[in-house]
Amino acid sequence: MSDPKHWTLKSIAKELGVSNATVSNAFNRPDQLSEKRRKEILEACNVLGYFGPNKAAQSLRRGKFDTVALVLSDSIEYMVSDPVASRFMKGVAAVFEQHKLNLLLFSGSAESVNSINDFVDGFICYGRPRNRLLAEQLKKIRKKVVTVDFNIHRSASVSIDNKAGAYEVAKLAIKSPNDHVAILGLRLLDTHLTCRVYDIHSMEIDTSVAHQRLQGYLDAISDTGVTLGDDRIWNIPESNSDLASIAAKEALNSVPRPNVFLCMSDLIALSLMREALQQGLRIPEDIRVVGFDGIDEAARMLPALTTVYQHSEQKGRKAAEMFIADAHHAEVLGYELSRGGSC
Repeated sequence: MSDPKHWTLKSIAKELGVSNATVSNAFNRPDQLSEKRRKEILEACNVLGYFGPNKAAQSLRRGKFDTVALVLSDSIEYMVSDPVASRFMKGVAAVFEQHKLNLLLFSGSAESVNSINDFVDGFICYGRPRNRLLAEQLKKIRKKVVTVDFNIHRSASVSIDNKAGAYEVAKLAIKSPNDHVAILGLRLLDTHLTCRVYDIHSMEIDTSVAHQRLQGYLDAISDTGVTLGDDRIWNIPESNSDLASIAAKEALNSVPRPNVFLCMSDLIALSLMREALQQGLRIPEDIRVVGFDGIDEAARMLPALTTVYQHSEQKGRKAAEMFIADAHHAEVLGYELSRGGSC
């Protein structure tokens, strides 16, 4: 008997004493065999350790792999732990499962998409990848691409109006031209450091979510007559409680202490609120705080966080549907202002 580790369609057919076509039909075209005959072939193959024709070879011949790469904005480890990204991925997966499509998670910190390009039907890119070269590659790649929360100006895209949402929620927090405002930003700089951002005037306001939200905050600050100090913007490299608490402690101990905090994610805002409460500050009497995203924990916080609620699962579903439909247009989804007691 042949080594079961090296079964091929041809060798298994020879072992069973049937034609190649008979084995192929048993796996791929059951209508070509009687139910009894097909069951006999499949059971014999299973005993011998042969589980069907090479799917990779079949996919290469068809030019279709039934697999879509989801390019994340950061590492897979970080993104799967992020509640907003997790909800988005849930939406994508729900639609793909209905259409019997597989989802391949791909790190936004990877060197190149070339390692997977030949084995997927296309790409959904969730946020601008940390490695900006990936976005440049996706501009030129000859496969379907749907971008989410940023645009490479060549294919379909899904987003919300981050700038408008940031503007509206900031206007709820800022009450007077005399307010002292701080912005706790997310990935404003290309660095892994939590640090202050000093020179916003020379900063390139690009198409990333962070810079869209920053512009919304800055517009609201300007329109309310507040003067933003040169040292009142912080860069936090990840929406992470530990990293956010570093910026929160520094901001809360600044002189004069800000009384309005505009945060670019709910996780950052919640870290700030916990730190403030530990220092004995009252919310919203001593400081007012707003966030962005609308995660479940924001509503459970005491007081509840005022935030921009984006429908992340719906966004994932829409991105998947646009991919399947081979769409070539931009979709801008709605958002909601969720009023809590934090401002």
